[in-house]
Amino acid sequence: MRQTRQTVLITGAASTIGSLLVPMLSERGVPVSALGRKRPEGPAGDAWHFLDLADKAADVPAVDAGTLIHTASLWLLPGWLEKFHARGVRRVIAFSSTSRFTKLASASPYELEVVNKLIEAEDHLAAECERLGMAWTIFRPTLIYGGAGGDRNVADIARLIRRFGFFPRFGQAAGRRQPVNARDLALACVQSLEAPASYNKAYNLSGGETLAYVDMVRRIFETLGRKPVFIPVPIWAFRVAVRFARLHPRFAHLTADMALRMQADLVFDHQDASRDFGYQPGRFDPAYLTTLR
Repeated sequence: MRQTRQTVLITGAASTIGSLLVPMLSERGVPVSALGRKRPEGPAGDAWHFLDLADKAADVPAVDAGTLIHTASLWLLPGWLEKFHARGVRRVIAFSSTSRFTKLASASPYELEVVNKLIEAEDHLAAECERLGMAWTIFRPTLIYGGAGGDRNVADIARLIRRFGFFPRFGQAAGRRQPVNARDLALACVQSLEAPASYNKAYNLSGGETLAYVDMVRRIFETLGRKPVFIPVPIWAFRVAVRFARLHPRFAHLTADMALRMQADLVFDHQDASRDFGYQPGRFDPAYLTTLR
């Protein structure tokens, strides 16, 4: 693929996806400027600039760029596109989530708030880019894992297994999942960067393997060198456990609805992405967990 020589701005450069994307672009000779509240622990591209997207009064650092890849929370982007446009940005790639579909019926006010913010931000991005003449692409990943352990999915399950030696199972936990590696998502950005077929479209990006929730957790046990131990838990007990777990900041995002979703199929087709820019995700391989504690 012909690589652009225009600078690419990456917001959320210290995020799970962003921290993988920065060196991936740099290795391909693409100039990168990393933006965020926190400097990436690894490579920061050609330059790193502090930018707090929650501060709407702030301005974009004085960097001329052709592309913005937004890996931070999508709902932070409204109010910024015109500022990026003034820096020369004419191409935007941003991450949303398939949660906008799977959590529409959630009983959790927090999850419903997130869903509404994602939907509103997606609509704003498409409309604002059209107004400004910017090509946009929205990626909606399924269950993200990998990177430096920043995910709140597989890594959290592994931490629970390491600490207690078992995993609580509600029902048969037979709902199907498609875990997607953060590295595959970073690569999707590279692949679609100059793929006109991906302009002005939204894509669901699922992993390359579909497996039952219980089998996903079983593979995590095996990767950690542990014998899989599942403890059946009634929903009332799961609710109590979640209430106590939420007292710890790392698990503040947990909800009791997670137990109910163990039974639900959260499956999405990524054929459009494969056709338009060659997206080919790998099977679920949580080997990175062996390096985390």
